[in-house]
Amino acid sequence: MTILTTDVPASDVAVATEASSSAVSWGPIVAGALAASTLTLILMLLGSGLGLTMVSPWSNESASVTTFAVSTAIWLVVVQWLSAGLGGYLTGRLRAKWVGIHTDETFFRDTAHGFMAWALATLLVVFVLGAAVSSAIGTGVQALSTVASGAAVGASAGAASTTSADSGATSYFVDALFRPSDASRPAAPGAEGDAVAAAQASRILVAGAAAGAISAEDKTYLGQLVAARTGLSETDATARVTAMLAKLEQTKVSAQQAADTARKAGATFALIGALSLALGAFIASAAAALGGRQRDDEEAAYLVTSR
Repeated sequence: MTILTTDVPASDVAVATEASSSAVSWGPIVAGALAASTLTLILMLLGSGLGLTMVSPWSNESASVTTFAVSTAIWLVVVQWLSAGLGGYLTGRLRAKWVGIHTDETFFRDTAHGFMAWALATLLVVFVLGAAVSSAIGTGVQALSTVASGAAVGASAGAASTTSADSGATSYFVDALFRPSDASRPAAPGAEGDAVAAAQASRILVAGAAAGAISAEDKTYLGQLVAARTGLSETDATARVTAMLAKLEQTKVSAQQAADTARKAGATFALIGALSLALGAFIASAAAALGGRQRDDEEAAYLVTSR
């Protein structure tokens, strides 16, 4: 007895037409990801070389931090556009033709393959350049935390002992405080009293930096120390202390400004990096859809001309 197609249950038809292979073509995905990651590494090296031309050891010859950050952000976007576009296009162009698939489903699969190629390429690049990227992003946070904790650490260390690391942080200012009034007659080197006075001055400066200001009592005592060991009058010694504290405060403000600039640059780098990655995912998906459509069109045109 002949059985018509209309007599076959719908469930049997669905089972008979179900594809035996996965809709994911890992070969084109891996190929596109390798191409994208390789191009990314090449462009990153090129960008590093161009970035080094903007930096100079000579004063006032390097690009500003803002210019450098903007250039880096633009280059990150360009790198993502080029590498994601190449990887996505190759992924769509190299995949095998899906037979019996609706146009919308083909478009979805192509975009999904492009996205997966971009994701795999991103993981490869992060794996290779993970240390460098983490260092660049964490520069601002590390610099800010160093400045914020430096005063507290210095104060606690100064209270515990007078190590060389503690005195190194304020050695210039302490030396300036105890310069003799007459440079032709310097104080006797290695005097125990001078060493004790320098240690006391160092601890006062460190404690004042941690507290945010030096108390009037400590300032007066510093003036007395300077007057006793430099030959200056107490008035001149107090004026020297005041001037040196102003320089110390200016140094602190400059360090905080540098840390804030580094923090902002790190935040900008992270945000622009996230935006460039999002753009890369979109471009890879769109390029894969374009490559897949061109692949099907080329095959269809070849079949028509070969008949």
